[in-house]
Amino acid sequence: MLEKLLASAFCRAIKLMTGVRALWRENQPKAQPTVYFANHRSHGDFLLIWACLPSALRARTRPVAAADYWLRGAFRHYLIERVFRGVLLDRHIKRGDDPIAVMGAPLLAGESLILFPEGTRNQEDGLLPFKSGIHHLAEAHPQTEFVPVWIENLGRAMPKGGLIPVPLLCSLTFGAPLTLLPDERRADFLARCRTALLALAALSD
Repeated sequence: MLEKLLASAFCRAIKLMTGVRALWRENQPKAQPTVYFANHRSHGDFLLIWACLPSALRARTRPVAAADYWLRGAFRHYLIERVFRGVLLDRHIKRGDDPIAVMGAPLLAGESLILFPEGTRNQEDGLLPFKSGIHHLAEAHPQTEFVPVWIENLGRAMPKGGLIPVPLLCSLTFGAPLTLLPDERRADFLARCRTALLALAALSD
């Protein structure tokens, strides 16, 4: 019960701070395993996406997060594991690790993911090169829909190192879902994902 109350409080707080507006273009939220992938500017990115999902879907949607950041301290650990139910990955993969299987387990259980294919926060405009993990995940789960989400202004509203949010309105634009095409090469799939996000960015200008 405490975790549900905290989750609801975090969702209300980030909506209040950002005045976020969620736009669904060529798509509507669906009750099926989905990977929401987005540009990455702030540690609040996944929370903004999470908060804008219908409550029934939010309960079955888990952010993919960096273990080295979120396991730093007992409170962060509690938040990511008990409140946000994050899927934690080690950014320094060791022999025997299988991050695709770790991310795939929630999909097989009927849950959804929030993923940032740049792999780290981008402090500049545009997009950093995508890591290959999103393609490997699509290969392992070819029927899963990958929904692009462009986050506008959150990096400015919650700048790196800032303690007090800047009062700027933020928006989320959800695009049409993508699936891996038969025999589609990694480079082509990553290019399609990048193009889909950049097209949403153009709509947000």
